[in-house]
Amino acid sequence: MFEGARSSNSILAADRISKSFGAVPVLFSVSFDIEAGEVHALIGENGAGKSTLMKILAGFHAPTSGSVYLDGQPTILPPNGKAEDLGIVLIHQELNLAEQMTVEENIFLGRELVNGAFLDRAAMRNQVREQLQEIGLDISPTARISDLSIAQKQMVEIAKAMSRNARVLIMDEPTAVLTEAETELFFRQVKRLKERGVAVIFVSHKLAEVKEISDRVTILRDGQWIGTKNIADVSLDDMAQMMVGRELSDLYPPMNEVNIDADVILKVEGLSTVKLDDVSFELRKGEILGFSGLVGSGRSDLFEAICGLQHVDAGLVSFEGENVLFSNVAQAREKGLSYLTKDRKNKGLLLEQKMTPNMSLFALPKFIKHMLLDGQAEENALARGIRRFDIRTRDAEIKVGDLSGGNQQKLLLAKMMETDPKIIIVDEPTRGIDVGTKQQIYHFIAALAKEGVSVVVISSEMPEIIGICHRVYVMREGRIMGVLSGGEINENDIMRYAAGLKEAS
Repeated sequence: MFEGARSSNSILAADRISKSFGAVPVLFSVSFDIEAGEVHALIGENGAGKSTLMKILAGFHAPTSGSVYLDGQPTILPPNGKAEDLGIVLIHQELNLAEQMTVEENIFLGRELVNGAFLDRAAMRNQVREQLQEIGLDISPTARISDLSIAQKQMVEIAKAMSRNARVLIMDEPTAVLTEAETELFFRQVKRLKERGVAVIFVSHKLAEVKEISDRVTILRDGQWIGTKNIADVSLDDMAQMMVGRELSDLYPPMNEVNIDADVILKVEGLSTVKLDDVSFELRKGEILGFSGLVGSGRSDLFEAICGLQHVDAGLVSFEGENVLFSNVAQAREKGLSYLTKDRKNKGLLLEQKMTPNMSLFALPKFIKHMLLDGQAEENALARGIRRFDIRTRDAEIKVGDLSGGNQQKLLLAKMMETDPKIIIVDEPTRGIDVGTKQQIYHFIAALAKEGVSVVVISSEMPEIIGICHRVYVMREGRIMGVLSGGEINENDIMRYAAGLKEAS
């Protein structure tokens, strides 16, 4: 495809699409097309316009100018998800499931099977059971969504979309919360869809996955079409450079050695909860400490327990030599410990609010003056955060939910730093974030450690654990399996510990 051109074989195409929200332009004359039986990847930094283009192709947004073509004919797609009736299904990055309903009810929501005047629950249950087996998801059709893990919820979203006999399936970061095994199963389904002639638009920041699963790739940057390439003709480095417009050879910052005589700022001994078994570790001042392991290994549970979000059954936590037992996040914050949740959209930010209240909320006492909220101090904090973290927005009054994922994560970091923490715990710091923003976050974490702040990085991304951490603890089933440091940190040993094939002596 060339800019402004459509393939005669395309099912769905955008021709010179531009889009503005009010006075803010986000897409500039972008063209894109996809053919039957093709996986076409769409990549770009956060804020490049990917989500906006996908929502236009699925009928959730109307273009400001340009045309959408379906089966070669110009068309105006019906709004509010009704393009599904035309065979165009979008899996949103934000999960779109009814938490208090069952898996079965979610998959058939709005198109329930009936037998006479009654719901045909047996038929729906049998179909859902077959669909779950097909994607390798071992859960009951009657399981409640709220009881599932994030990864399981994502797989239910995928099963729900696949059940709708889509001609075009648009997937926004579908593997962001999946393990390697789950991703492999998912890719098998994508290949089966290709064989059936389904066109798949695949959006991901994981360039290795893009290379593995795609036939073609289109790159956007700053709302503009940069290029469309056959995947065989581009390397991972080529894609990264086209996305950000610069070399990324310095993705990970230089590793500064931790002073071996540095004080132990956090010491955990024999910590046990419902999900943890006798966990012990130490964190030194100015150290970047990684926690690795498979999904469900207990990494997040450990630090939620330390911060007062989960009940502790046994064990000791020592902060700067003082035994502590936090009962809530506010107590941890007051001591100097800040926890950045991996679920930034539901637990980290107020998406319907503007940036200013989001920036000040976590450190609210700092912004109270004479019993009133100091608006000028709030504005100063936001300006400081925007400068320090390179938060990119054309409008400081924008709702946080309208920011890109990378800019939301940078706002979350900026907000946490307003408390002047001594320890910052970052859970999945770059999930769903483009490679350019990853680079910024890695360098920021390194700069924090150099200033003497202690950082805990909880991550499923093994390259970043290896690339930025001084030491790495590996967990499995609520236990510490091993610890690696310096040159010992490597993918093979991490995986052996995580899989239970190796254990510290």
